[in-house]
Amino acid sequence: MKKILLSLGAAFLLAAGANAQVSYGVKAGVNLPKQVVKISGSGVNASVESGTTTSFYVSGYANIFAAPNFAIQPGLSLQGKGGEMDMTDLGGEKYTTNIMSLDIPVNAVYYIPTGNTGSVFVGAGPYVGFHLSGKDKISGGESYDVEFGSGEDETKRVDFGLNFQLGYKLANGFLINGGYGLGLANLLNFEAEQGVSMKGHNRVLSFGVGFEF
Repeated sequence: MKKILLSLGAAFLLAAGANAQVSYGVKAGVNLPKQVVKISGSGVNASVESGTTTSFYVSGYANIFAAPNFAIQPGLSLQGKGGEMDMTDLGGEKYTTNIMSLDIPVNAVYYIPTGNTGSVFVGAGPYVGFHLSGKDKISGGESYDVEFGSGEDETKRVDFGLNFQLGYKLANGFLINGGYGLGLANLLNFEAEQGVSMKGHNRVLSFGVGFEF
């Protein structure tokens, strides 16, 4: 991850130093986040996915064009993450986690012209996220603030991973897009016991609209 960030940072500096054309954009839309827990060790290798919740995102970014159809796209994004775990079939409760994160993505984006109407764009790159706040809700009506830190019952504050995007930009600057955030950071402070480890990761599917100017 550090090598990827350094490579994109170098590309960012090269583009900025080459009198590159710069444009700006904003995006907003719906997030469908979930969480994945992976358990491994001592003959165990399992992955449990939570259900998705519904949240939102709001992003601002710059397009620094290193070539006519290729841009480095750093940004700042407020992202709703979390998931829902339904244990009612096992006699338990339904648990919903909502987390608000401030993400810093750096994408490489390629625009494919489609004539005078606009361009298809595809992009990918790393992100670093910082969990700002969170809430755990139980179906019975109780709710608790998510605690962030390094304690056993706390969630790690820093997230990182890769994001991917696909969309269409009209000639007037309006765009529609979909995205996927693949969290790579382990969010759980779980100490391995009897050779068994447990890791948790964010996954976020998003759809939205935006405008570049």
